[in-house]
Amino acid sequence: MLQAIGLTSTPRRDLPPLVDDLTFEARPGCVTALLGEPGSGKTTALRLMLELEPGRGITYFRGRPLHRIPHPGREVGVLLGDVPGHPSRTVRGQLRMLCAAVGVPASRADTMMEVVGIAGLRDQRLGSLSAGMDRRVGLAAALLADPCTLLLDEPAAGLQPRERAWLHGLLRGHASLGGAVLFTTADAKEAARSADRVVSIASGRLVADQEAADFARTRLRPRVAVRTPHAARLADVLGREARAAHRPVEIVEESGSRLSVYGSNCAEIGEAAFRHGVLVHQLADETGDAGAPVPPVPQARTGAGPTAGRADARVEAGAPVRAGAGAAAGPDAPHPSDPRTDPRTTSAPGAALRAVPVAEAVSWPAAGVEAEDGPAPAARPAHARSEAPVSAVRRVGGPLRPLRYELRRVFGTATPFLTAALVVAVSALTALVLARSGQAPRDRVLAAWPELVPLPPAALGAGLLGALAFGEEYRYPALAADRGTVPRRLGLLTAKLGVCAALALLLGALAGAADAAALHLVFGRAPLGSWREWVVPAASWAGLLVGCAWAGVLASAVFRSASAGMAAVLAVPVMVVPLVRKALEGPSAYPVHGFASRLRGLASAPWPAETDRYVLGAFRVMVQPVGAGLVLSLMVLLCAYGFTGLRGRVRW
Repeated sequence: MLQAIGLTSTPRRDLPPLVDDLTFEARPGCVTALLGEPGSGKTTALRLMLELEPGRGITYFRGRPLHRIPHPGREVGVLLGDVPGHPSRTVRGQLRMLCAAVGVPASRADTMMEVVGIAGLRDQRLGSLSAGMDRRVGLAAALLADPCTLLLDEPAAGLQPRERAWLHGLLRGHASLGGAVLFTTADAKEAARSADRVVSIASGRLVADQEAADFARTRLRPRVAVRTPHAARLADVLGREARAAHRPVEIVEESGSRLSVYGSNCAEIGEAAFRHGVLVHQLADETGDAGAPVPPVPQARTGAGPTAGRADARVEAGAPVRAGAGAAAGPDAPHPSDPRTDPRTTSAPGAALRAVPVAEAVSWPAAGVEAEDGPAPAARPAHARSEAPVSAVRRVGGPLRPLRYELRRVFGTATPFLTAALVVAVSALTALVLARSGQAPRDRVLAAWPELVPLPPAALGAGLLGALAFGEEYRYPALAADRGTVPRRLGLLTAKLGVCAALALLLGALAGAADAAALHLVFGRAPLGSWREWVVPAASWAGLLVGCAWAGVLASAVFRSASAGMAAVLAVPVMVVPLVRKALEGPSAYPVHGFASRLRGLASAPWPAETDRYVLGAFRVMVQPVGAGLVLSLMVLLCAYGFTGLRGRVRW
């Protein structure tokens, strides 16, 4: 059950709010259409439900608001606009990344690609998809976690008529399994034809909340459907008689033998055809050009008893499958009325099908699967579906779920590889130039860090990867249902910090190795001495890289932009470090001799005496202007993150 209560968007300057006190519900087991003209507030209403838009009101999903649901992606499947994915990511990579986000096996992505008919596009880039294929990818993403509720914004946009029929058959199949479906549309005929209930809004306010039959009867124009082999002649006859009688009649030629006549009735059209000797094959009163309703898609049979629900929706090996009538059989499937392709007149060897929970039960049948006659299992009434059935999709939870998502997000595009290649090339060239001048210290030569440059190439690369961590979440918001709570997800923040730190260290190691190799190749030697001499510089190098990466992560989360995250990384050496250097100028009034021994005395367990050397080295790194500037910047960004992100409801 979805209940939206008092949804009101934030008022605009000198303009009323886009959504004003909107209250309605979408019941389980039903398909509900949110109907309105473009600009009426349909998309804004969905965004208010998902807490993506500031405003008032609340939406309950099975009795809980979205921020109270531990895993929103498992409860609500969302399709808002185009597929929110990086254009260079593949279809399969996008869906597998979302599988990690919602906690389902990666194989679920392949299953859903087959369900929506895009298995052949798995290696296609998202940026190269057509509008129809983009819609299918978005629908597959919405169905990945087998959610109880679907929120779809104009799901049929860009689809052909047959594809639309298949889509609405798929949605009706999801509802027949106990789910709640809410989709927006501006087409009244589509709403009347495809939904069980129609919620009409205008200027953000509720106009009507009706059953589809009542909506079609009260708000759509009646028409007369005429089939005749002489459609053009009959249209001319009806037009001349209407003009002679001064009656407003509209005649629309639907196809070569079909007319739709508005403003008349069967008796008048039949009499006119008889008077002029026009053969008529069919005369039928219809309402609003809604056509035949989308038939419900039967569930796959699993055995006896009314308790066979979503968790048991599977087909045993060799068992026949019952195909839905036309609409659910796929957009390219032949019409069932064709005797050559009627499943009742054709037979094929049975095929073994794997488990098909939820949406798989409403996909078009595979080739070679025999259809079954007989009545479909009785659907549960709407009032009996208040509790959604248990999903049959295996859940993959645990603390590593955010880490799996972040790894798939990072390595799903070529960005980290291109960044590493560019950093290694620039770092090696810079190291050669510094070594040739002979004026830079050897640690700066190996780090490829000239005095006039704020940061070395490796640190800039680490900061860029960190800034993209949250920057991509807001530019390509793949976590649509969770997007309003992304900054409050501590598990996601921890995963991003850990992955970015590892990438920064790897980038620094690659850059250092490339610099040493280039120096040895060109000059025959590298500025490397005993490993003991490089312990403190290596620790300083690692701290610089990790600090830059974390600064990018936190700044992009606070300002919700990768550009702002990169600006924060550059602001540390340009603005913060000079201030710290000025503050640290001059001798200290209090000496720090014996700091390591005093720190050892505070420890609960004694450490070896040689550890003092490393503790003093770390302390010296932190009190250096760059190190102190990074520490200070990270503390400020962490406080800002806590104030902007964690002041709401904290999630994992």
